Amino acid sequence: MDRAKGIELTEKILDAWNSQDVERTVACYTEDCVYVDPNTRGAVEGHEALRRYLTKLFARWQMHWSLREFFPFGVEDGGAFLWHASLTPAAGGPTAEIDGMALAVLRGARLARNEVYFARMTVLGG
Repeated sequence: MDRAKGIELTEKILDAWNSQDVERTVACYTEDCVYVDPNTRGAVEGHEALRRYLTKLFARWQMHWSLREFFPFGVEDGGAFLWHASLTPAAGGPTAEIDGMALAVLRGARLARNEVYFARMTVLGG
C-alpha cells in the first residue's frame, strides 16, 4: 500500500470515529468486517454487531482520535498505525489521554479487519 494513500484512508476513518456518527463509522467497514479492541471481549463481526457496539460506545464516551504514525504493509492493503486519543466519560469526569496502535486490513477503501490495542487500565484510571 502506498504510504500517502494509507494516511489519507486512516485519517478518513478516524474522522468518522471522531464524528461519533454510528452509520458514518460503520460505512468505513466491509459487511463482513472483524473488529477487536480491549473492551469487546472477542471479535465483533459484521455491520450489525459493529453497529450495536458503536451505539453503546458512543453513548458512553466523548472521544477524539488523531493519527501519530502510519506503517503500510508491503504488498497487501492496510497497515499498522499509532494513534492518540482523548476519552471523556459522557456522564462527566476526567479525560483520559491514551496512546495505542491499530492493525488495519483493507478491502478496497474499507476496513475488513481492525484490531485496536491500548492499555485498558489507562482508561479505567489505573
